[in-house]
Amino acid sequence: MAEYIMKNLLAKSGRKDVLVESAAATEDAVGSPMDPRTTRVLEKNNVPYVQRHARKMTKDDYQNYDYLICMDEENFMDMNRITGGDPDRKEYKLMQFANKNSDVEDPWYTNDFDTAYDEILMGCKALLEKI
Repeated sequence: MAEYIMKNLLAKSGRKDVLVESAAATEDAVGSPMDPRTTRVLEKNNVPYVQRHARKMTKDDYQNYDYLICMDEENFMDMNRITGGDPDRKEYKLMQFANKNSDVEDPWYTNDFDTAYDEILMGCKALLEKI
């Protein structure tokens, strides 16, 4: 969801110089298609998307991207384990950009895709201001 929200914000702002990609920090999501509830909330909010399957985050991602962003503390720990640490301070939880020390709760567990959308949108808008 976050990938497409950010891409939509970038497109609306005319920014074409930012690459946005997403990857799973855990094996259980690899190869999975987007949840239909995610596509419904994106459609409801007029956010364009392309149906695709999740890929696994790799250690090389640390060198290939300026920001590595996750939604919650568990993902943060998984991401940090994959990258082997964060010497260049590239790893963030999304809500840090909105000056909040909170997680975006995984809507797969909460079944609250609208709240996840709202929080992700807030975080992505704040990130766009930073970059």
